[in-house]
Amino acid sequence: MNKQLVVDGIDIHIEGEGAETIVMIHGWPDTYRLWDAQVAELRHRYRCVRFTLPGFDISKPRRAYSLDATMRVLLHIVNSVSAKQKVILMLHDWGCVFGYEFYMRNKALVSAIIGVDIGDAQSRATNRSRSLTQKMMVSGYQSMLALGWAMGGTPGDLLTRTMARLLGTPSPREYISAKMNFPYYILTGGAAGSYSSLVPFAPAVPMLFIYGMRKPFMFHSPQWTETLAAKPGCKVVAMETDHWPMVRQPERFNDIVIGWLERPAETGAAAEEDAA
Repeated sequence: MNKQLVVDGIDIHIEGEGAETIVMIHGWPDTYRLWDAQVAELRHRYRCVRFTLPGFDISKPRRAYSLDATMRVLLHIVNSVSAKQKVILMLHDWGCVFGYEFYMRNKALVSAIIGVDIGDAQSRATNRSRSLTQKMMVSGYQSMLALGWAMGGTPGDLLTRTMARLLGTPSPREYISAKMNFPYYILTGGAAGSYSSLVPFAPAVPMLFIYGMRKPFMFHSPQWTETLAAKPGCKVVAMETDHWPMVRQPERFNDIVIGWLERPAETGAAAEEDAA
């Protein structure tokens, strides 16, 4: 079954059937298309709900969504698709930031979380785990993307697409624009609604965390993954990919997700390194 809704001006794609609903939220510089391979596999078991994040659709007017505004949209979407049941969140990059915050504000609406590549990214522990060079790299790309938003128009788009290419992003160039950069502008400048009010993420539901090891720096601290992996029903898997494991190794990624979803209570207490 394929169905489309429009919620708060956001186009919602609902594919597949099943007793449980997976709400998929992408990050920068992606769109709902990031999850193509996952929907193709999971739609036979679950209702897959995906959409392009508010402000990320290049066909829509430029707008910087504050944290509270983003949370309101996510709440309206979940309430519109959940059939009054809890949903599973599948999150990546900024989708993790927003999805984790959504969970902390709406715990009664979420049954499980699949987080991809973003853990305690803004924590002191993660910052301490990075070398000076890594800290400069993080600050550098975030500042450039914030500048792209501030510039806007053709110059901003050119800068954003150049940065996307340098960072190895898989999203097609035609779907990338400076409009997507507003989270970095907010993060670095505190404009349009600061992210300083983000609640520290502490999941009390089963969680699967998958991250790529082939990156110049990590978006989580070793302590965070160790703590998560020790929780009943939770699992940590490191894959031999970059920041986009669901695109680079979709079959392996899907196998990990399905195996965990089908046996969440049996998943283990220790982090697992992918051998593929």
